[in-house]
Amino acid sequence: MTDSSGRDGDREQDPREADGDPKKASRTGRNLPAAVASGVVLVVVVLASLFTYKWLFGVVVIVALGVAMREMIQAFASRGIKIARVPAYGAVVLLPTVAYLAGPIWQLVATGAVLLLAMLWRIRRGVDGYVRDITASFFVIAYLPFMAGFVMLTLAADDGPWRVVVFILLTISNDIGGYFAGIFYGRHPIAASISPKKSWEGFVGSVILQCSVGALAFVFLLDAEWWQGVIAGFILTITATGGDFAESAIKRDLGIKDMGSFLPGHGGMMDRLDSLIPNAFASWAIFTVFLGASFMGAAL
Repeated sequence: MTDSSGRDGDREQDPREADGDPKKASRTGRNLPAAVASGVVLVVVVLASLFTYKWLFGVVVIVALGVAMREMIQAFASRGIKIARVPAYGAVVLLPTVAYLAGPIWQLVATGAVLLLAMLWRIRRGVDGYVRDITASFFVIAYLPFMAGFVMLTLAADDGPWRVVVFILLTISNDIGGYFAGIFYGRHPIAASISPKKSWEGFVGSVILQCSVGALAFVFLLDAEWWQGVIAGFILTITATGGDFAESAIKRDLGIKDMGSFLPGHGGMMDRLDSLIPNAFASWAIFTVFLGASFMGAAL
């Protein structure tokens, strides 16, 4: 994700910037027209699926997770770490589906079953590197399909599509607030050893914009209280920033700049999901506390 300085904290300078070609690369080092175009396409796909059939949005989630899982598997493989692929890809389909159709208890049961399968699946290759590989397998299964299952739990509510819209709006506002505050005011890094361009000033910009968007969204989209939206915005700023740092740490540890190149101008799918994934759980918990249980039984 774009960091709170308004730049991509894990990217090297784009050669097009060095050549002074502003039409091809933005101040972030990205191809801005391509980034905007792919971003618009993503928004259209998400909104169209949300407000037609709920299961269609589920398909979009599973496809995105599948791409992200492939990127994670390849990234770990670059350091000789072998993810249990069949259980991992199976979890991408199974866990969000079970969460939506059967609720959080069965989501936990399904996750436990997949983790057990991963242990058995990996042991076929012997004991060399077993602990390393199975630990990484557990991590990617919990990090991607399990956490993403909370989006489907949110969707299962009667007003699920609007809850998901608010969750996405809050996460996007986090990036926008951090981007502009970081560009104009970013001076003091939060954790220079992990992502030196993420600044406290950008974080404050994220808090201000996300709390403002939260207040408006809770009142006008969820018929809730404005102060609940402010609390949601503040909490999701913390979880989104934590997600950004977590992915930055993963990439630095693995020695890579981007998780992939699936989205023009953005990098890999994981580079777009890094703050959405932790926010999926946090927003589900917030909605449940403020608005009531989000799992009301699946309605296709």
